[in-house]
Amino acid sequence: MTTRQKLVIIKSSLGVTQTKLAERFGVSFAAFNSWWNGKSVPRPRMRAAIEELFLEVTGQKVISDVQLEAKKKMLRQKSTEHKNVVAEILKYADIRDQFILKLTYHTNRIEGSTLTEPDTAAILFDNAALPDKSLTEHLEAKNHQTALNFLFEHVLKNEKLNEDFVLKLHGILMNGIQPDAGLYRRHAVRIVGANVPTANYLRIPTLIPSVIQEAAMAKRTNDIVGLSANVHARFEQIHPFSDGNGRVGRLLLTAMLLVANFAPAVIRQEQKRLYYTYLHKAQTQGDLSQLEDYLCDAVRDGFEILERVDM
Repeated sequence: MTTRQKLVIIKSSLGVTQTKLAERFGVSFAAFNSWWNGKSVPRPRMRAAIEELFLEVTGQKVISDVQLEAKKKMLRQKSTEHKNVVAEILKYADIRDQFILKLTYHTNRIEGSTLTEPDTAAILFDNAALPDKSLTEHLEAKNHQTALNFLFEHVLKNEKLNEDFVLKLHGILMNGIQPDAGLYRRHAVRIVGANVPTANYLRIPTLIPSVIQEAAMAKRTNDIVGLSANVHARFEQIHPFSDGNGRVGRLLLTAMLLVANFAPAVIRQEQKRLYYTYLHKAQTQGDLSQLEDYLCDAVRDGFEILERVDM
């Protein structure tokens, strides 16, 4: 495969412009464009960087146990520096609002919302009605804000992560949007763009309890990232609801991390394709390493919000 072919795949997978990709490699647009058009060949160091990113975006990169454990160790250290993460979030309005904004904007954008981050902030904090946006998009933002506040209080009170909690999250998220809010689907569904079979709807009531039971181990595990990645992959493959599965799954992920005294994972919409690639690999090959590595970086971003880095 040529360098240009790899760059095309990288650009498509990341969903970025040539300019942004040039910035990522630390080169000028002119230099990048020359590679793109086949007028020049990158130097060995750049070819190695392109190869590494190509393997990463296509799910072929091998994450060593040593690399992954180093990231997990850093996050465990971060956790010990905070007595009670969820209490800290609720104590400081600026931190709480940053989490609500970032988590709401990114999770809805991943699912196709056209709201920008400023749009989302206006709806969440100013109760703005944006004339060029649909009622559904307004409801998706406000409902997610309500779901997060419910989730924060649930974890603060040390209440259980159980099936009722998950159904309640879905009920809040889909309130006024779906007639089956808070109920499991009663029909077949497909995960758009993914060749992953979902569960037969008749089996959902028997499959979900074991996943939730595993999620409830969040407080006792010494590997919350590994546990969260496994639960998230299984939950999304079951796809228990007619709509809102991704958002509910990411909320459950947030709850698990908070129970373990970790910051929420900020899964960014710009990295949607990477996130889906790693999730697909976990579901089809049983290889959680890249999803775990991705979640480590997302949780690190969460700790930066908690610690007001660049706020």
